[in-house]
Amino acid sequence: MEVVLLSLLFVMYLTIRYFLMDHDTSADKDRKRFQKGIDFVQSRQFEEAHRYFDDVIRQHPKSALAYAYRGKCQLEQENYFSAIYDLTQAINRDNTLADCYLDRGTAYYYTDDYQQAFREFDKAVWHFRDEKPDAYRWRALARIQMRQLPQAENDLRRAVSLGDENSFHILLQPPFTRPVYQK
Repeated sequence: MEVVLLSLLFVMYLTIRYFLMDHDTSADKDRKRFQKGIDFVQSRQFEEAHRYFDDVIRQHPKSALAYAYRGKCQLEQENYFSAIYDLTQAINRDNTLADCYLDRGTAYYYTDDYQQAFREFDKAVWHFRDEKPDAYRWRALARIQMRQLPQAENDLRRAVSLGDENSFHILLQPPFTRPVYQK
């Protein structure tokens, strides 16, 4: 009888604790807190966004999302090594931000470090779990530079099946010979 009563009290305690807990991750909280800067990035005002996130990093140096968005601004302003630094800082703080892997891979790609870019795009493909064809397209572009044409073609075909038109146009160009069918 005591065991039943104790287990009932324990279940009630767990239920109350579950409903009173905060379930937002730190990235979700930061996304709400830094919405103004995110709006700058979405409206492609990268200089304002860079200044905003620079100030945010001074105030919140542990925010992975702030580093990620500042890295995205650096990437758009073609400051590739600064972008790599910021995106690395973001990944060190929160390694679940999939966009960071894609952006860092893009920065490596533009600095002609295709092997490192391929690794980052491979991580991005894994983190996006077939939701974003850009990761497949960028991984294919890195593979083309490393002369891995069959694997690059497979990645491009996967991106086409996810609805990426840019991959479709890349497949129509010379190193690829098989016809492309779009659903």
